[in-house]
Amino acid sequence: MNRTKEIIHELKHHLPFTVSATIIAIIIVVGIKLIFNGVFEENSFEIFHPLHIIASSLVSAGIFYKYNPKIILAIFVGVISSILIGTLSDVIFPFIGAWVLNLKPGFHLPVFESPLKIIGVSILGAGIGILTKTTKIPHFIHVGLSIFASLFYLLAFTQEFSLLLLISSIFVVTLSVLIPCCVSDIIFPFFLLGKKIKDCPCP
Repeated sequence: MNRTKEIIHELKHHLPFTVSATIIAIIIVVGIKLIFNGVFEENSFEIFHPLHIIASSLVSAGIFYKYNPKIILAIFVGVISSILIGTLSDVIFPFIGAWVLNLKPGFHLPVFESPLKIIGVSILGAGIGILTKTTKIPHFIHVGLSIFASLFYLLAFTQEFSLLLLISSIFVVTLSVLIPCCVSDIIFPFFLLGKKIKDCPCP
């Protein structure tokens, strides 16, 4: 199986899981919102986005340091890759998706509005990755953090909570998570380290 076919094959494997996890996350969030009748989306985004950055930086720095044990360079790679992936997944893709669907989203970019916080947590994640030599975390944890971060972004920065928003969220969040997270967890190591993604028994 060549590289392109292997990547497409792996993305197909991840699509059902990502869609299912997104729907479950939406049900959980809607349930909490109905039960407690509160506005918590923006605060929740400010929690899940940094957690996503930490997880991504931890893995990226850990992988880089394992094969090129230079601390400063590994931290740099962890910081840049995690902020890039986290911003795309949690902010840029949800914003574009909401804008295309005319949901009138507001634009909130944490790395510009709270740079010390975002850079700080990315350095923390990179440091943990280097110290523990962690090269991976369970993919479902990374995907889960990203799903909740991008979902809370949609709910917090669009103008109204509606059925259209909930239905649209399934498609927007799935694409927002599937592409960047798979790039980070699968395609990035695959191309940079020259390793097979996985040994899959499927044809």
